[in-house]
Amino acid sequence: MNKTYYVCKYTPIELLESLGGECENFNHMPEGFDLADQVSHPNICGFGKTLLEGVMEGKIKELVLVSCCDTIRSVYDILLESGKLDFLYILDVLHCDSACSRERMAVQLKGLAKAYAQYKGTEFDAGKFRAAFHAQEKITKSHIAVLGARMGQELFEMTSKAMPLPVENDTCVHNRSVGNILPPEGASFDELMDWYAGEILGQIPCMRMMDPTGRKKLYNDPSVAGIIYHTVKFCDFYSFEYAEIKNHTDVPLLKIESDYTIQSSGQLLTRLEAFAESIQPETLEQTIDGDTKGERKMEKGYFAGIDSGSTSTDVVILNKDHEIVTSIILPTGAGAAIGADRALAEALKEAGLQREDIDALVTTGYGRTAIKNGDKSITEITCHARGAHFLNPEVRTVIDIGGQDAKVIQLGAKGQMMNFVMNDKCAAGTGRFLDVMATILHLDISDLEKQAAMSKKPVKISSTCTVFAESEVISQLAAGESIPDVVAGICNSVASRTAGLVKRIGVKGQIFMSGGVAKNGGVRSALECELNAPI
Repeated sequence: MNKTYYVCKYTPIELLESLGGECENFNHMPEGFDLADQVSHPNICGFGKTLLEGVMEGKIKELVLVSCCDTIRSVYDILLESGKLDFLYILDVLHCDSACSRERMAVQLKGLAKAYAQYKGTEFDAGKFRAAFHAQEKITKSHIAVLGARMGQELFEMTSKAMPLPVENDTCVHNRSVGNILPPEGASFDELMDWYAGEILGQIPCMRMMDPTGRKKLYNDPSVAGIIYHTVKFCDFYSFEYAEIKNHTDVPLLKIESDYTIQSSGQLLTRLEAFAESIQPETLEQTIDGDTKGERKMEKGYFAGIDSGSTSTDVVILNKDHEIVTSIILPTGAGAAIGADRALAEALKEAGLQREDIDALVTTGYGRTAIKNGDKSITEITCHARGAHFLNPEVRTVIDIGGQDAKVIQLGAKGQMMNFVMNDKCAAGTGRFLDVMATILHLDISDLEKQAAMSKKPVKISSTCTVFAESEVISQLAAGESIPDVVAGICNSVASRTAGLVKRIGVKGQIFMSGGVAKNGGVRSALECELNAPI
C-alpha cells in the first residue's frame, strides 16, 4: 500500500488514517534538483523543489498539500499537470483562526474525506478516527530548540549529533499539537468535522497566519537553553520572526539557512559545532581523557595544533610554558589527512621532536574531521577566539578572512566565543577572490599590497560575485584604468564585504585580524577606513 505524504501541520492526518491511509511527513533532502529544475521556476524555494524531485523520482504517489504559500500552490499546479501521482489534493486553508475560517475548514475536510474515501474505496470509521489521536511528546528538560522553517531530516540528525544537549524540532510541520485532546464521543460526522476544524486551526500558528503571536511560547520556554533558527532559501516568512526572537530572548541564538539539499547541510556543520561549543564552553576545558583542566599528567610537555584549511595546513607546537617552539605553513594539497601528516612531520623535524614527544594534538579547520590521529577536534571559530585572547587579552572582535570564507567573532573577557557570523556561501571577499584577481592581473598574490599603495584613484568594483568581478576587472583594464587603481578597488571590495559582516554583530573592544588575507596591507587599511577603527 502506498503511503500518503503530507508537508504541513494543518494536514488532517487523523482523518486520512480513519479512511485507511498510512500517513508520513515528507521531509528528506535530495542530493540536488536535477529533475525539479526541468519543470519549475528557479526561484521556487528549496523545499518546493524537494517535493517535485520526490514525485519525479517516483518516491511519492499520494500527496495531500495545504495552500500555505505561493510555492506550494505552484507545486500543486505543476504536479497536477504532470499526472505522475495516483492521488493529489490541496486544502485551501484561510490564514486565521476565526469562526468563519473554522466553518470553511470543516467544508474543506468533508471535501477531502469524500475524495480520499472514493480513491481508497473505504468509508469513514469513527473508531479509527479517535484511535489516530496521540498526544505529542515534548522535551521538558534543558534542551536546544530548532525553530523557523522546516528542517530536513538529514540536517536535523546532523544538528542533534553536534549539540551537547537534547534537540527539539519545533520547526514548521514539527510543532503540530493536534492529538492532545480526543474527539467527542457519540458525535456525528459533521459535528466531528466542526470540532476537528477548530483543533487544526487552534494549533500554535505558523508564520503564514495573520496573527502569529502564539508562537512566542516556542522561544519563551524556560527549558530552552539555546535556539537554532532555520530558514530555507527563497522563503521570507520566517526571516521576519528571527528578528523578533533576536530582540526578545537572552539565550544563545544561531541562524542558519539551507536550500534543502544534503550538500548545503554539510556546509553548515562548522556553524553548528561552534554554536555547540558556545552553549557548553566548559567542555573545552577538559582534557582528552575527560578530566578537568590541570588534572591530566604531563609527560614531555609539548602540545601541537593542526589547522587544516582549504588552502594551507598550519601547525604550531607549544611547550609547557606556552611558548611557541615552532610553526609551519604548507599547502593543504589534495587531501586534508595527507596534508596534515606532512605538515606535522615537518614541524616535528624543525623542532627536533618525535611524535611521541607530543602530549596532546588538537585539530581544527575544515579538514579537521579527516585527521584521525588527533586527540581532540575544535572548530576554527572557537580556536580563533582562544588564540586571539592568548595573544592579546584586550581583543573583543576577531576578523578572520581565509581561503574560502570570512568570519567575524565576538569575544568575552575570558576569550570565550560570544557570537559569530560567517560568509561561507561565496568566495567573494575571501582569499580565493584575491587569488583569482591576482591571476587576472598577472601578479603574485604578495604584490597586491604594494600595487594598492601606489593607487591614486581606486576604481569601484561593484560585483559581489567572483565570476562577475573577474569580468568587471577585465573591463576596467580595457578601459585604461591602471593596475594599482584596479588592485586598490579589489582591496576595497573585500573590505566592504567584510565590514558588512562586522556591522552585523557590532565592533567591541580591540579588533584582531587573522587568516592569510591579514597579511595584505591594502585590505587591512581599507578595512580600518570602513570600520573607522585600528586593527
